[in-house]
Amino acid sequence: MPSVLVVEDDQFVRSALIRHLIEASHTVRSVGTALEALREVAHFRFDVVILDLGLPDLDGAEALKMLRGITDVPVIIATARDDESEIVRLLNDGADDYLTKPFSVEHLSARMAAVLRRSRAGGEAPSPRVIRVGGLSIDPLRRQAELDGTALDLTRREFDLLTFLAGRPGVVVPRKELLAEVWQQSYGDDQTIDVHLSWLRRKLGETAARPCYLHTLRGVGVKLQPPAAPPPPERPA
Repeated sequence: MPSVLVVEDDQFVRSALIRHLIEASHTVRSVGTALEALREVAHFRFDVVILDLGLPDLDGAEALKMLRGITDVPVIIATARDDESEIVRLLNDGADDYLTKPFSVEHLSARMAAVLRRSRAGGEAPSPRVIRVGGLSIDPLRRQAELDGTALDLTRREFDLLTFLAGRPGVVVPRKELLAEVWQQSYGDDQTIDVHLSWLRRKLGETAARPCYLHTLRGVGVKLQPPAAPPPPERPA
């Protein structure tokens, strides 16, 4: 029975979430402040945390950073904010997913189920085979990636996305397949994928306009392939 911590200061929203989660057979604890949330995760084991950003004592974004300092429990951000740059920052700071308020209980259930599946899959031993594509070297066992001998500082989701694409070099992967295989979601919007691709491109030293490894085919999907080798120099006549 999954254990959930709800961090929400709005009593009405909090009560509705608790009721829904209990009906879905989850064990639920709830708090209304960031400091209470930190105390909870320090003393109890949770399978997932639902974290509101508008907390009275500390902004949820700062609370997320502090949570990440003491636990790797999956965190779903629940926010009324829809600014893309802030969503990108939250994902990069360790959030596993986010929901924009208002959201339906069905949507929350689907996101929670996906996060829990990913969390459980993470406990399985990955393939020890090192994947090499061009100058990229990816070690799934150690969860390390290098580009031309330089270590890449990737978030968990960025690493999973890069590994999945690198395991299929040159193959165009539809976005629905990425959602299903990397995010463990049967449906969702493209913004989540675009955000992670954008950050991954930045760390690979490329852009969508000038791709090197990651190539997006509009309306089709994404593929990872090594850069084309430069043509040999012409011999003098």
